[in-house]
Order: sequence, then structure tokens, then C-alpha cells
Amino acid sequence: MSEHEKSNHLALEKVFASLWSDYIAFNPQAKRIYDCFLSREQVQNANVRVLKNDHIALRTFNLNPIGLKSLSAIFQKLGYRECGEYFFTEKKLYARHLEHLDSRFPKIFISELEVEKFSGELQQMCREVASAIVPSRAESPDLLWSGRSWRASHQRYLELLKESEYAAWVYAFGFRSNHFTILVNALESFKDLPELNEFVKQSGFALNTSGGEIKGSRHDCLEQSSTLAERARVTFEEGEFEIPACYYEFAIRHQMPDGKLYQGFVAASADKIFESTNVKSKSEH
Repeated sequence: MSEHEKSNHLALEKVFASLWSDYIAFNPQAKRIYDCFLSREQVQNANVRVLKNDHIALRTFNLNPIGLKSLSAIFQKLGYRECGEYFFTEKKLYARHLEHLDSRFPKIFISELEVEKFSGELQQMCREVASAIVPSRAESPDLLWSGRSWRASHQRYLELLKESEYAAWVYAFGFRSNHFTILVNALESFKDLPELNEFVKQSGFALNTSGGEIKGSRHDCLEQSSTLAERARVTFEEGEFEIPACYYEFAIRHQMPDGKLYQGFVAASADKIFESTNVKSKSEH
């Protein structure tokens, strides 16, 4: 490994440590779930020290300087490359995932709201968010866990919810990991996703049931499930309010006909996974 590669690897380790620290600060149940999984894995293998992440997800708007291309560039400078692209017509989102040549590092799934497809009021809010970020800041990794650098109104948040849950989430929380994802393939104590889901529920955590507990299938070469977002206290101009924050995802990847594990994503499944942060989740109806 070259000195440049070593430097990039150290930088990435710091990036993911910072993303994780911020993520569990807003989503402490993720740390409790992680610890439950780790304890169960250590019964099988006492040498297990960490759980492998499949991917980390980030949300943004398709505006300069904070669009998908800008966030993607941060990771590309550290050795990642862009791979699949995905379209979510109903939610008006576009997404790409990135992979690193070193499979120890998780995939990055970045989505952006297609702002121009919404009302003038929502577009104005998005422009205000984008204008709050200095262009040079958008080139720095610490933007990714910087949270919200603009004042936000709870009333405006509620108005945004009517048009786009995704836009409302970014407005309220800013830049941070929307979710981390445990790679089930790397676990020794679960034979499949149904067994893992049962363990999660028995441990006291609710699952996102939009589209079923399991999104995708062996035929898709990818199966996913997720918790419902934990509610966090967020400071708005009117005071503090509890709203859905982040969630934890679980993914199992299957072999393709060529024998290799599928590394992409399934748009129809991801569409339902997005709903883990909905204020009125399917399980609450």
C-alpha cells in the first residue's frame, strides 16, 4: 500500500468514526441494537470486536454547493468510485452509490431531492439551506456530520411534511448519516433475515413494515429490513419538539448467476426503506 493510500485509509477511518458518533448521538437505540448484535456474535466467536457495515446513507438537495456530486466528490478524493444510479419517481429523488476498492469500507448511498419538481415554497426553503453552506465547506468531510447550520421553524417543518417527508427531514436535521446498515452476511449467529428481524423485535425495537418487513428477495439478490426511526428532541425557533430522526438497517446480499455477491441496490426496496423516517409510519396506521 502506498503512502497516499495509507493516508486515505486513515482519513476514511476518521470520517466513519465521526459519522457514527453523530449518528448514535441522535439515534441512541442504534448503539443498543449494535451492542445486542455484538454480544450475540461474541457467543459464537469471542474474537469478534466490530460488526461490518454494508452501507451508510446520506440525504441532500440537488443544489450547489450541496448536491450529490459535491458529497460524492468528498468520498472520491478518498478512493471511492461512483457505481449504480437510482431513480425514485414518486418521491422525486435521484441517488447513486459509491464503492471503495477495499471492501472493508462500507458502500456510500447518497440521495438528493429533485428540488425543481416541487412547489415554489419548498424550493425557496431548499435554496435557503443551500445558501447557508459556504462553497469551500462543501468540499470538507466534516460537512457530512455538521448537522444544521440554519435556523428552522417547527411550523415550516410541518408544512414541508405535507409535500415531502424527505425535504422536511433534511430541513430539520441537516447533514448527518440518515442510517447505517449491518451486513448480515458477515454475521455468524443468524441464518437469514427473518431470524434477525425476530431477534430485533424480541429485543424491543420496532421494524418498518412499509412494503413488508423484508424489502427485496433472493431473486433481487438483496434483502433489506430496518427499524423505524427513533424520535429525537430537535430545537426549532418555537422550542424543542420530538420528531423521527435516524434508523438502523440490515441487509443480506445474495450471489448473482456469475457467483459474485450483488453489490448494488434495488430502487423499489430503497423506496420503502426511505419511509423508515416518515412521521406517520405504516406500522402506526
